[in-house]
Amino acid sequence: MFEQVLFWVGSIILIAGGVFDLLASLGLLRFPNFYVRLHAATIGAVYGAFMPLIGVSLLALSLEDFPAKYMFAGGAFITGLIILIVAPIGSHVLAYAAHKSKSVKWEPVVDHLEEDSK
Repeated sequence: MFEQVLFWVGSIILIAGGVFDLLASLGLLRFPNFYVRLHAATIGAVYGAFMPLIGVSLLALSLEDFPAKYMFAGGAFITGLIILIVAPIGSHVLAYAAHKSKSVKWEPVVDHLEEDSK
């Protein structure tokens, strides 16, 4: 009974991650500038990679006669946690570098980073 619950929850999380990947790809195509597209790419990396990895972890734990299920579940879980930590940091660093190098044309209403450099 517990294995069936793990299977269905893992499947739902896996499908939800695919939906987030689809939405992030649409955002990359439709959003107007670099910074908003970077946000869509980060959403795709965080939810589109983290959620399917957690789903795969739960699916691996739901298998009864699979001897390496804990190895697969643990590997997927640790990889998901690493992505959850690294993707937003990388996105922030990329946006900060693009802003400081002035390589992206952008007309902000308020720019707190520019105010700090004066």
